[in-house]
Amino acid sequence: MKDTVIKPFHAVIFGGDGDLSKRKIIPAFYHRFVDGQLKMPFQIICISRSLDDEADFKKVLTEFISKTIEKGAALEKIDEFMDHLELMKVPKTNQESFEVLKTAIEKESDWQRVFYFSVPSGAFSEICNTLKDVNLLNDKSKVVLEKPLGFSLKSSREINAIISDAFQEKQIFRIDHYLGKETVQNIMVLRFANHLFERAWNADNIESIQITVAERLGVEKRAGYYDKTGALLDMVQNHLLQILCLIAMEPPSNLDPDTVRNEKLKVLESLRFFDKESIKSNVVRGQYTRGTVTNEKVNSYLEDIEEYNSETETFVAIKAYIDNWRWKNTPFYLRTGKRMKKKYSDIVINFKTMPHNIFQDSKHPLKNKLIIRLQPEERIELVQLSKIPGPGGYRFKPISLKLDFVDTFKERMPDAYERLIIDILRGNQTLFMRHDELEAAWKWIESINSNWSKQIPLDLYESGSWGPGDQVLDGNDEWQTK
Repeated sequence: MKDTVIKPFHAVIFGGDGDLSKRKIIPAFYHRFVDGQLKMPFQIICISRSLDDEADFKKVLTEFISKTIEKGAALEKIDEFMDHLELMKVPKTNQESFEVLKTAIEKESDWQRVFYFSVPSGAFSEICNTLKDVNLLNDKSKVVLEKPLGFSLKSSREINAIISDAFQEKQIFRIDHYLGKETVQNIMVLRFANHLFERAWNADNIESIQITVAERLGVEKRAGYYDKTGALLDMVQNHLLQILCLIAMEPPSNLDPDTVRNEKLKVLESLRFFDKESIKSNVVRGQYTRGTVTNEKVNSYLEDIEEYNSETETFVAIKAYIDNWRWKNTPFYLRTGKRMKKKYSDIVINFKTMPHNIFQDSKHPLKNKLIIRLQPEERIELVQLSKIPGPGGYRFKPISLKLDFVDTFKERMPDAYERLIIDILRGNQTLFMRHDELEAAWKWIESINSNWSKQIPLDLYESGSWGPGDQVLDGNDEWQTK
């Protein structure tokens, strides 16, 4: 797919003074500006309900941006970049308050209008309706939606109905920053550009697939939001399912956005639903208690949120199946948790043993595995068995062939948001969820959410551990050896 020219734009960030905007969104614009991708006229308008001191706001932003500087990227263009940025106080979501925004945008009526909703999804409808009421939406408008899009299938449908009434599907960008990570992007190339892997990418050759996102941190400043969502909705419903789709999808006929998303949709629609019986042996949920993380004593989840009767899960493990020809009876292990022993995210493809083992004395199972590490150090690792040199028969040792992104690609690795923002400006929707994808994901999640509160106990686990007790779903505990 050829890159398209980025046309001049207004980027209006609702919640522009929020944590996500300062840590990720605006630094992403800055780095793309420094690298020369934003040479066209543009203006970034940060909407705030309370702040009106632009000089102080830009000072704070400079501090956040400086923390993202790596390997030669400098702050030498920060003043030039800040000339493209404006803080706008909009105290209420109504027509009167939005008039100042309308005046600013209509100065360049032929520019793109990118409305970035970096606010809770409960505010999406009100903002969207007000933009319509003041006639700020046209065929050059786009909307970017941060997760979660609702807290249930019903609420998701309600939000999407409002959004779809104002924007066409081609104008809607439902963002998931995991899909902008370089190693996630490389899954497509790894599979569909390498004969070695694609020929073996099926149930005949693969024993299981593990997708794990482990976090050291607790809920931090997200207590109010997190207690309404939990690990299932915060991580599995979007990040982990999207990774699963890339791992499990059939080869698309081309890289057209809808062609790729059609194949992802087929995966989501093939996920085996849970019922009251199947959920008992295939799902684990837990909540962290006090413990020690990197030699520091930490509080329990209940102490962190100061709500002592909460049963919100901070850990979830799911053994999932995809009912199609390629993946018949192959388990997909999805795991995520907070206050884990170590922070890492990876995908492990476990291949089956050889049909016939001629090395009967081997103490190692003759298995290969492919590890795709998403963070903290991005790399791809192929594990194979090799003979240890020396006499005395065959002794084996697992040897890894590594493609380390940091060592191989010496230049700075762009943040995921940088890739996604450029795709938004170009109008490329490949890495963004379509409405029917979101619907299918929610239907599967509902089969868990509607069954597990009465069927699955909330197991407590100590902070700094690998989760609840020994419940790792059929003894598949390889992930705990990190």
